[in-house]
Amino acid sequence: MRVGVLALQGTFIEHIGILRQLGVESPPIRLSHELDTLDGLIIPGGESTTMLRLMENFGLIQPIREMARDDLPIWGTCAGMVLLAKSTSNYEMETLALMDAKVRRNAFGSQVDSFEADLKIPAVGEEPFHAVFIRAPIIEEAEPGVEILSRLADGTIVAIRQNRLLACAFHPEFTDDLRFHSYFLKMVNQRRSHNREDEILRGSQLRS
Repeated sequence: MRVGVLALQGTFIEHIGILRQLGVESPPIRLSHELDTLDGLIIPGGESTTMLRLMENFGLIQPIREMARDDLPIWGTCAGMVLLAKSTSNYEMETLALMDAKVRRNAFGSQVDSFEADLKIPAVGEEPFHAVFIRAPIIEEAEPGVEILSRLADGTIVAIRQNRLLACAFHPEFTDDLRFHSYFLKMVNQRRSHNREDEILRGSQLRS
């Protein structure tokens, strides 16, 4: 399994460290051809405007959109969630526009307004997940095809999934809890298993 982490800016080193701790090959991704052999991709937290400009400069936007169309799992954390959303309420640049959700950047304020919270995330287990929010966005709207994975106590949506796309407003890479990364890796494994089944089916059809 090879799960790349977009390494243009932001917290890519932390994500790579966790993936390697989980026994997964995790190359840093900076060029479009490096996407070719991946089973999944993480877009980390950072500064969304800087990341998007660098993605444009390095010709990564269209190849990542094609990855999503090919059903490869992609996970965006914090700024990565902003880049995956189809619309943003306070952002002028065009995003990857892959998830049917509306996001607001820096929804809680500046760096000094960062906070931590214990979240209920049934998809990763019964124990609360200790989440770190740093200049975090929020999901203002999620269309019917989007699964809501977690909310803050006031009902604010902070984690969603849509098919093989995953997004969260917090930074799982800043905790010792590996469950959210493991959840994403399950998505990657499910897609790989599905592909193997398709290959077996095509092989049997050719032999018949």
